[in-house]
Amino acid sequence: MTAPTLSLDHLVVVAPTLYEGVQFVADTLGAEPVGGGSHPLARTHNRLLNLSGGAYLEVLAIDPAAEALAIASGEPRRARLFALDDPAMHARLARGPYLAHWVVRVERPTSLAHWQAQYPARIPPVGAMTRGDFSWSLAVPEDGAFPSWQGAGDGIVPTLIQWDTPLHPSSRLPPTGFALKSLTGLHPRAADIQAQLDWLGAAQLIRVETAEEEPALIAEIETPAGLRVLK
Repeated sequence: MTAPTLSLDHLVVVAPTLYEGVQFVADTLGAEPVGGGSHPLARTHNRLLNLSGGAYLEVLAIDPAAEALAIASGEPRRARLFALDDPAMHARLARGPYLAHWVVRVERPTSLAHWQAQYPARIPPVGAMTRGDFSWSLAVPEDGAFPSWQGAGDGIVPTLIQWDTPLHPSSRLPPTGFALKSLTGLHPRAADIQAQLDWLGAAQLIRVETAEEEPALIAEIETPAGLRVLK
């Protein structure tokens, strides 16, 4: 079973602070992410950059104000997305922002929640999220880790998203002339990664190569100033 249609929704740059992430993207691609906002439940905030074709680039970081408010309220805090609570992620971010993950969109009429209920071993639990007047469903492990298959993930297996609002964030972003040319994933267990991509129906969106070094994502992005590499 695969989703009838999967498409690239967005790339995710994770950063120690939102300012550092925005500067990293501006220095690498030549344009500064804008807009975005706060995710109250996840205690993160973001900025966005249009990649054309209904996709965008997200810069994501822990929101210190939201974290302080959550601590003060004494309410239970759920795990942050994309391994942001993981000590290993904190160690990686000590080296600076980087392209950590990617998210693919499940198009309707397929229901992401129904698909996950059919295959809970393949797809993480689906939860609801909001930012401003946007709302969406996201398939994320309960501990906030990256999705994986047979223990292999590390940001190379994509997260699944389904938007509940008619407008997509990319429709509100200013045009940039940027477009994703290619996405490559490097991983020691490339065969396991590829198996999950094939099952999801997302293999056509990324090239996966075996590499013994640290897992990595590499995006080639066409810009008005020429081809730039984000990793």
